[in-house]
Amino acid sequence: MIVVTGGAGFIGSALIWALNCRNRSNILIVDHLGESEKWRNLVPLSYIDYIEKDSFLQAMSSDALPDNITSVIHLGACTDPLEQNKSYLTESNFKFSQALASYCLNKHIRFIYASSAITYGKGQASLNDSEEKIEALRPTTPLAYSKQMFDMWAHKNQILNRISGLKFSHVFGPNEYHKTEAPSLITNNFNAIDHGQNVYCAEDEDKDYVIDLIYVKDAVEILLFLMDNPELNGLYNAGTGTSFSLSQISKLCLKACGKDEHLLDPEIDLAHHYKVLPASLNMDRLKKTGFRHNYRSLERALADYHNNYFYKQIRFGEE
Repeated sequence: MIVVTGGAGFIGSALIWALNCRNRSNILIVDHLGESEKWRNLVPLSYIDYIEKDSFLQAMSSDALPDNITSVIHLGACTDPLEQNKSYLTESNFKFSQALASYCLNKHIRFIYASSAITYGKGQASLNDSEEKIEALRPTTPLAYSKQMFDMWAHKNQILNRISGLKFSHVFGPNEYHKTEAPSLITNNFNAIDHGQNVYCAEDEDKDYVIDLIYVKDAVEILLFLMDNPELNGLYNAGTGTSFSLSQISKLCLKACGKDEHLLDPEIDLAHHYKVLPASLNMDRLKKTGFRHNYRSLERALADYHNNYFYKQIRFGEE
């Protein structure tokens, strides 16, 4: 059995869809649905059972989880860059991860978790996923630091050679429709364009922001690769290694939506959290594992997302 925490969320539901495409449905989903719309992501998916996060934690602490769990893909976390409750972030992104990793290590269960490239903070010049550099990183947001806390704990306790973590760059794609407060830059652009609103374009290209972003279908391929190769452990950057300016991204989004560039506007007040996203990640470490994947070009990914999913609000599994 495969456990996917955050399985109703963005990347989690995309991973379950990809597993279903492999005829895998022996999946236990862990999440907290609350009042959000992410339950809709689950409707077309095939899985064995669903359990709320609190019930899962209780079962884990009392050693009452199924004994046939072979791997845990831990994607459940608070990913809202606007979240300012540091205690909540610590509980969701550090303590939960800490407890789950400890359980998996004790039970000899494969553990793969989602870190984030936003942990690089002010050290974006290197964006190197070497374990030796973890302690030198200086995250600049509460969300980034909550992710860094677990990376640091795993490093200090010398367990990164027994678990796998992915420092995801800016992920975008289907199944993030429930993110009403802080969706990806791409989804935010698509929402604006389809409503006839302007999108950001820098007046001075030299002062534009540059980020590394990855289509969720490509991000899931990295997760599947680590699942297929349980001997691979440690932290790995999970982006494309290619950077785009936010102005370039706006222009490509307009093209994907079939709109001209009259909607470009340098006066748009770009949300701060888009300005602190990682630039092009160093992908050498992942490549050395033998991972070979033909990433979709940004233009192709945007066209696929908008035309096949976003425009009709289609979710994975409803194609």
